[in-house]
Parts: sequence; C-alpha cells; structure tokens
Amino acid sequence: MGVEGIGARVARKEDKRFLTGKGRYTDDMVVPGMKYAYFVRSPYAHAKITSIDVSAAKAMSGVIDVLDGKQLLADGIGNLICGWMVHSKDGTPMKMGAWRPLAHETVRYVGDAVAIVVADSFAEARDASEAVMVEYEELPVVTGAVDALKSSAPQIHPEAPGNLIFDWEIGDSALADAAIARAAHVTEIEILNNRLSPNPMEPRATLGIYDGAEDHYTCYTTSQNPHVARLVMSAFYNVAPENKLRVIAPDVGGGFGSKIYIYPEEIVCLWASKKTGVPVKWTSDRTEAFLTDAHGRDHVSKVKMAFDKDNNIIGLKVDTIANLGAYMSLFSSSVPTYLYATLLSGQYAIPAIHANVRTVYTNTVPVDAYRGAGRPEATYLLERTVETAARELGVSPADLRRQNFVRTFPYQTPVIMCYDAGDYDASLDAAMSAADWNGFAGRKADAARRGKLRGIGMSCYIEACGIAPSAAVGSLGAGVGLWESAEVRVNAVGTVEVLTGSHSHGQGHETTFAQLVSERFGLPIDNVSIVHGDTDKVQMGMGTYGSRSGAVGMSAIVKALDKVEAKAKKIAAHLMEADESDIVIENGELKVAGTDKTLPWFQVALAAYTAHNLPSDMEPGLKEGAFYDPSNFTFPAGCYIAEVEVDPETGKTEIIQFVAADDFGNIINPMIVEGQVHGGIAQGIGQALLEAVHYDPQTGQLLTASYMDYAMPRADDLPSFNVSHQNTPCPGNPLGIKGCGEAGAIGSPPALINAITDAISNNNLNMPATPLAVWSALQANATRQAAE
Repeated sequence: MGVEGIGARVARKEDKRFLTGKGRYTDDMVVPGMKYAYFVRSPYAHAKITSIDVSAAKAMSGVIDVLDGKQLLADGIGNLICGWMVHSKDGTPMKMGAWRPLAHETVRYVGDAVAIVVADSFAEARDASEAVMVEYEELPVVTGAVDALKSSAPQIHPEAPGNLIFDWEIGDSALADAAIARAAHVTEIEILNNRLSPNPMEPRATLGIYDGAEDHYTCYTTSQNPHVARLVMSAFYNVAPENKLRVIAPDVGGGFGSKIYIYPEEIVCLWASKKTGVPVKWTSDRTEAFLTDAHGRDHVSKVKMAFDKDNNIIGLKVDTIANLGAYMSLFSSSVPTYLYATLLSGQYAIPAIHANVRTVYTNTVPVDAYRGAGRPEATYLLERTVETAARELGVSPADLRRQNFVRTFPYQTPVIMCYDAGDYDASLDAAMSAADWNGFAGRKADAARRGKLRGIGMSCYIEACGIAPSAAVGSLGAGVGLWESAEVRVNAVGTVEVLTGSHSHGQGHETTFAQLVSERFGLPIDNVSIVHGDTDKVQMGMGTYGSRSGAVGMSAIVKALDKVEAKAKKIAAHLMEADESDIVIENGELKVAGTDKTLPWFQVALAAYTAHNLPSDMEPGLKEGAFYDPSNFTFPAGCYIAEVEVDPETGKTEIIQFVAADDFGNIINPMIVEGQVHGGIAQGIGQALLEAVHYDPQTGQLLTASYMDYAMPRADDLPSFNVSHQNTPCPGNPLGIKGCGEAGAIGSPPALINAITDAISNNNLNMPATPLAVWSALQANATRQAAE
C-alpha cells in the first residue's frame, strides 16, 4: 500500500468543490435562450381525462407554449417501459400497462403529468400551469397491495386483469412443504416492509436542448446511468436517434436508486425543446419529488420457517405481495423477484426454500429500486423470522444463527445464488465483542432501575452485488448486459485520464479510482483525472447501482491498466535495452530490476507519443480500453447489533449503541467505505424508526408529501457507529472487492426492530417503530397481562 494507493485513507478529491459550493449540478446549467418548464399534474389518483383547455395559459405573459399528451402521441413518442421481463409461474409474460410520458386518456396516481408549460421564467410557467383547465371524470382508487387483489378493487390497467402483474415463484414448493410437515417447530410470522421515499439531497432535474442546425439533442439530467438513458430514449421512446443524442449527468447529489430510471420529464423536455425551438429546463421541487420520484419497498409477506428437533433450519416458505404502484418502472420487476427472493437463504444453510411473489398495480407512485433494492426486504424478512424463532425456541439468537451458518464455499443455495466466499462466524464474533453482548444483562438491569426498557437485537445479512454476469441476467429477463467499460489515457507528460462507464453521485469515484492508478504506477492521485457521466466523452457504460462500481467498474479499469502497463514496460525495455520481464514500476519510475537503470514515468509516456524510438511494429500512444463482465455476483455480508432504551411512558426509542461488522472483501479506501456504511445505517434507521409513505385509501391522496409529514432521521436520532471490517476477498474479480454501498441500509432495520421488540417484550411491531407504535405495543402488553 502506498501513501495514496490501495488501502490508504485518502481524503476525497471531489469534496473541495462540493464543500465550497463549486459543484456543477443539472440545475446550475444555463445555456443561451433557455426557458423553464412546469408540469401540469393530476390532482386525482384515478380519473379519465375528458378535456384539456390550454388557451388561457398560452395567452399569459411569458408563455412560449403549452403541450399535452395528444401532441406527444402524434409525434410518435413511445411509452415508458420496464426493462426486465418476468414471467408468471404459468409461463405468461408480465402484464405491462401503458405509461405515457404525458397522460392523455387516464391518470393513475396523484402527480401523473398531463401537460407541460414552457415559459420565460419558472414563476411564469408555474402561474400559467394553474390556468390549464383539465376536466376529469373521477374513478375508484386502490392504494394497498393486498386490497389491489380483491375482487372489489378497481381495474388500474386493462392489460392486467385483477391488477395482477405477475405471479412468480422460485425454489421447490413440494420440498419446502415436506420440510414444514415433518418439522419439530415451525415459526410463522407476517412481515410488512414499509414504503419509502428516496429523498436524495438534489431533486431530479433535466435540461433538454435541441439544435435544429445539427438536428441534434442534448439532455442534461440527474442520472445514475447516462448511457442507459440515451439507449432507452432512442431505442424505445423514439425521442432521438442514438447518434444524435448526447446525455450528460454532471455532478449528481445522491441517487439511492431513484435516479437509475428514465422518467417522463427527461423525455418531455427534449421533445418540448424541439417543438418550441428553445432549450427547456425543469427542476423538481420537494413536493413533486414526493409525488413522482420512484418509491421503494412496500411488501406484505407471510413466512413459515421450519426447524428440526436440533434447531437446524430445514425449510422456508414465503408468500409476498409487492406493490409496484401505478406503472412498471424501468427495473421494478427485478426488485421483488431476482433481487429479493434469491437472497432468502441469507447466511444460512437451508435445504428447502420456496417463495411465491405476486406484484400488483395500485393508484400510487411507481415503485422501483431504493438503496439495497430487494436485499433489504429479504434480510428484514429473514432476520425478523430467525429472531422470532429463537424466542419461541428459548435459545440465544446468536447461537441459533451460528448453528445454521453456511461454512463451506462455494455454496449453492436452493434459490439460484452460489456464494463464493465468506466467514460469517468472524463477523458475528467481531460484532458481539464490540457490542459487549455478554454484558448486556447488567446494562438491562441498570436501565430498569432508571425506569427504562433496554433491548438488544442483531441482524446477519448477505447481499448480492456487482449485478452480473450479463449472460446470467439476460437469461433471467434483463434487457441489458451488466458489464462495465473503462479507458485509460496516459497523456504525453505522464498524467492520466480514466474514462469510466460507472457514474459517481456521492461514492467518491474520483478518489478511489485514482487510487488504483496510484497503486499501479506510483503517481500522485492529483495527476489522475476521472471522467464520467457524458455519453460523448465516455464509451458505452452501464452506470452505478447495486454496489457495482468497485467490483465491476474498477475491474474494468484494472483490465485497461494491465494493457497500459504491458505497453509501458515494452517501451521502457526497448529504451533501456533490457528484457521486458525485468522491468518493474515503482514510485513513478520504470526500472530494470537489479540495476540502477531507471526512466521516469513521464519520459516513457513522452516516448510513446514522440514515437522516435519505439519497438518495431508498435503503434504510437499510450491509451487502452477494456470491458469487464464478471463471472458471478459478489456477496458482501456482516453482522449488525443494535442496543436501545425505550421510555415506557412515551414509547420513544433511543439507540444506545450500534455496531456494524462487515465483510466487503478488499477495501480501496477505508474512510470512504466507512462513510458509505454510516450513510446506509442512517437510512436504515430512518426506515426502522421514522419513515413511511402514507396514502389516503379512499382518495389516493399522498398524505406524506412534505417534511412536515414524512419524518427523516436527524443527527440527534443517530448514535455514533462502531464500524469494523473483516475480509474474505472475493475470488471472482481481480481486486477481491465485494461492494459496500448498500450494506448499512440492509442490515440495520431488522437489528433495530429486533432490539425494540426485545425491550418491550412484544414481537408484534412493524416499521416504522414510531413512539406511538411502540407505546401502543406496550399498551397491548398491559391489556394482555390484565386479561391473563
């Protein structure tokens, strides 16, 4: 490890511009002649559009034009799509209802866009939007997943009878049923996973620019994967030919999955720019974000976990209903299927698993990936069930988990995944030691003397990251490959540019990717620039999500670095009249091993470009590219322990300590990894204690459309985190990396709910465990005890 190489705790290069207000976000972009957009949105959750009158709005000051869905349809702009095909267990394809970028016949959730106003200023566009007269015929609504399947529920899409999108299964139902039938003990539990709003710091925004002279489109957007945005908008939405569309995702202020997708606004602003002849910018406000950003989670599940007489888990049966909202978003079908049910073995050797998943339409915002995407839902279900089983069996929850751990690798689960490496005992031991697990009884007694209820809970999670390989996901229905690309350009003076198809929106790529180059060539990271987020600069890439930037993105860079290193050594060997196998690179120099012959890095780079003295048949230049398609998923894992105190008078929960012991394989920058874990835990705490999206079931109105109603975690809700790392390197990629970006949000919710239910001696508690919910559970205890 060098001072700035792999393993070094290097401060993030990019933070200088972020902390000094010099970041360049989509809303910062200003181009000549730019105008502003405001969308007219449905105030109803379900209604037919009977008429739209834009005449008064078009006559208002500053208005350039008002465009509606019929015009969009007439110009051939296509429907938004879901890019992952899932088939029901009877073999029929999923039922994808039509999602128009601007609704022209039926609106299906509050916030569904019906028209766009383009004006000289944002204020004028907003004012004119209020003058657009839309007549609606209201229709009945349904907002809950279970209710959507009832015979009395209104039909959301004609393509999906009974609102059922697909009825999918994985595993062996007969084998799981047999295990349950012969079990010595069966734990049964119903699990609710609450719906969340993603709330990235930067709201979504887009700037569409049509150049009539060149017949060319440029889209600035808050995207996690600009190349996929270009592909989808050209190939499926007919916005522009791919070679005439440039997509730029500049600095992006957080995504958490919600900026993976293509939304109506990007499509409509590009189209509107051509229709009006002016660049069109739209920036969401917070209410629009709550109304239109893809939500996450929202599962209702029933679980049966079977144990033999020795407390070994012998079977698992899961039935899940997943709410996908009003339309199928880009990757929504994969979240409750291949990103969820395939992880239901957890860290445990369970011989028989079966999961049935039904997905439904409702009159709510579309649901898609949110930090963890299926993995948090699987971990929460499994870890709440195991904890409940330990209480029913009267055994230590740590011992029950340890007894059932997978210990032989590779391990093929009954639900597709093949775990390649891990040491779950090591994470459990580290977490229990850091939490002083054995000393908890004394702390609980002390809390009781102070009138507090103290509880402790743990969660042992596993996730699948680096979502790949392409052939495998393609066979499961993915519409794209999930490889990554990289190009390494060594300039004539020895500085280096790395062009990556990954995209950074808070992960610190400009630092960690530069550390790879520093490690390889001994160069200062300030001599390395990372280029990303522009489809005109970077070759096709797949973007960032699913903790794939390290395992997949960096691996592509390593492959390109291998090629650069090989060529640089050939040049150096030629210049120093040495054997190529004797050349080593250290501290920014190429040396002949065992001699005093050296060449500085910049001199070799210069030689590559002057080309005066190169080996015969060698092309000038020092630039190489690579694509990397992984051979397997990666499998980060760990153990989290939460300790809480509950005030029985108010139900308020205080987190006394939170311990995270993670195995991410090899780590490039420990400080950045710790920051990722901290952020994930904060979001997990938000889900467990505070956050929930609520709709009025009668009207479909969003009741949590502002921070007055949607409770986000604050600094005083969070403890200091005790974070440690264990390391079993991933054998499937050249760096041994597993991924770290989502772990905190996956492992923390069940640890907290397990701790709170331990404290209050009531297992019947759903997320979020608000003071009211906890207090109500305590009152239920008192009522039950009085009845007994």
